[in-house]
Amino acid sequence: MGFSVDMLRGDIGVVDHRLSRRSLINEFKRGRVNRDSVCDAHPELIRAARNLGEPTDTKCEICDETNVVLLTYVFGHGLPKHGRLVTERSEIAKLQRTGHEYAAYVVEVCPSCRWHHLLRVLPVVGRGSRRAAN
Repeated sequence: MGFSVDMLRGDIGVVDHRLSRRSLINEFKRGRVNRDSVCDAHPELIRAARNLGEPTDTKCEICDETNVVLLTYVFGHGLPKHGRLVTERSEIAKLQRTGHEYAAYVVEVCPSCRWHHLLRVLPVVGRGSRRAAN
């Protein structure tokens, strides 16, 4: 699920990776980076993209055949080391009700060619956390 910055708490602490994404795509299109280097998503990421990803209207810029999907993984207190894939907005709201801070990683994935790129990292701030109090 690709959550908006506004939903998660303004733009404080957001890390946007669009410039590095654009640079990598440009290098691929110029022939400086081969397709195997950019289309190397782990099979579990592709499985999640096919079954749980949030569809977009954005065509994959590598294969130009399939629309990419968004996946959001959350990391933090009480979650598995590998994070948890969040598929419902209610899951984010539940995390916000805790006293802990989490980080949500939004990943763009093409289920066809296996392109993937981290788009942004967003804070998920619980109401009882120190950051929420400031």
